[in-house]
Amino acid sequence: MKPRILIMGLRRSGKSSIQKVVFHKMSPNETLFLEITSKIFKDDVSNTSFINFQIWDIPGQIDFLDSTFDLDMIFGGTGALIFVVDAQDDYMEALTCLHQAVSKAFRINPQIRFEIFIHKVDGLSDDHKIETQRDISQRANEELHEASLIDLHLSFHLTSIYDHSIFEAFSKVVQKLIPQHSTLENLLSSFVQNSGIEKTFLFDVVSKIYIATDGSPVDMQSYELCCEMIDVMLDMTCIYGSSGYLNKGLGYATTQDSTCIIRLNNSNILYLREVTRFLVVVCIVRDDAFTKRGIIDYNILLLKKAIHEVFDVRP
Repeated sequence: MKPRILIMGLRRSGKSSIQKVVFHKMSPNETLFLEITSKIFKDDVSNTSFINFQIWDIPGQIDFLDSTFDLDMIFGGTGALIFVVDAQDDYMEALTCLHQAVSKAFRINPQIRFEIFIHKVDGLSDDHKIETQRDISQRANEELHEASLIDLHLSFHLTSIYDHSIFEAFSKVVQKLIPQHSTLENLLSSFVQNSGIEKTFLFDVVSKIYIATDGSPVDMQSYELCCEMIDVMLDMTCIYGSSGYLNKGLGYATTQDSTCIIRLNNSNILYLREVTRFLVVVCIVRDDAFTKRGIIDYNILLLKKAIHEVFDVRP
């Protein structure tokens, strides 16, 4: 059975919008016309993505005390529970629902990762974002402490579908569910050190979720540049590539040995190479280091071989 990620929250908190933007390339403006989710929606993204999970969109009106819902089935095979809190609304009711959801889920499956998306923060100032996250985190953890759920850990993320924060937050969730993540991080760190590269990411092409990165801190601007590069490559592939690589509107896959180079105005170069049909490695390289492209390409070949062995996948 494939591991699943549950997306929960009150009605109109943005659950379905997140799923559509991240996994179905829907424009954020188009999500304004999405209908309210009335039943559990199961989305298997493994056919169009490297990420081999099911995404379950849980309607906001679900009653956890209603015996018609099989909570053991819902939470039993779940790897992560994402609870979406609308930061632009009164979130006291959402916190009550959050406590009910995570406490029920934790008692059924203590292995679940609990991720709180403080959502729709694009309309808030930086100070307001920080204060909102602090208040929600404090209130949620106090309720858990009062319920003696001291082993239940919540992770908090500030998100919006109008920037790349939702992709970065989802990346961190997915990374926790990949058993080989630490191995991938070590491989990428070794690759960076031996290639004179500033930063590198291993991306799932369709969702723009980064499966892993090297050990250095992630700079949001660098991550956004890499995401934009993938969009450029996909657009070019859509126009000039083989139609066989178009995934029926659900997303795209790379062609064999895809390569893309973009020179920035700050003496850095973005360098993309295909790893598998759904995975690409994106490197940030200084202009002077890129003169040794032969070494970088050779190390990428070794990196691809190692990643294939880690996941036991075909190139």
